[in-house]
Amino acid sequence: MTHFKTYAALMVAGSFFLADMAGASALAQFKSFVASTKSAKGEFTQRQVKKMDGSNKVSTPATGNFVFARPGKFIWTYVKPYDQLLQADGEQLFIYDKDLNQVTVKKLGGALGSSPAAILFGSNDLEKNFSLAEAGTRDGLEWLKATPKAKDSTFEEINIGLRNGVPEAMELRDAFGQTSVLSFKNFQKNPSLSAAYFKFVVPKGADIFNN
Repeated sequence: MTHFKTYAALMVAGSFFLADMAGASALAQFKSFVASTKSAKGEFTQRQVKKMDGSNKVSTPATGNFVFARPGKFIWTYVKPYDQLLQADGEQLFIYDKDLNQVTVKKLGGALGSSPAAILFGSNDLEKNFSLAEAGTRDGLEWLKATPKAKDSTFEEINIGLRNGVPEAMELRDAFGQTSVLSFKNFQKNPSLSAAYFKFVVPKGADIFNN
């Protein structure tokens, strides 16, 4: 369980986001989303899919909620099947494992870069780090493929499914044959957030590890 929790956290962090745009291309919808969305909040479900012995093995789904404000501020909270928090204040990323009462601290620049988190939480200059291309229609969504330009990226390909100018799904495929599938719901654009909303407070008695 601890291994899965760590992997899932990295998938999102180092790694995880309503205009009437029915019929618009995925690229047009995504550019509109990025330009018009300075902050957002909602809920997510995440599954890990790995090909083994010719079939797909799907993990127990993880669920939680998220809130973000560009650039580089977000709170990504896993609620089930474990309790874990990823929080960024624009400069640092904090990963808090409640079961272990342990906080890992990373520099945000290295944690975002050309990762999936940069798509939802980073700056608007996405084409600097990603090559974007249309990927057709599937499951009622218009899909956009984002390929990291950096050769040392953890991910080979990221697919984003959009409807009415809002991302409803992401598929993150890594170099080891594993795909993280995220679906979003109750997506709210541009909620009012205070300046101190993303300030991380270290839980009492927690061990801190700087990376």
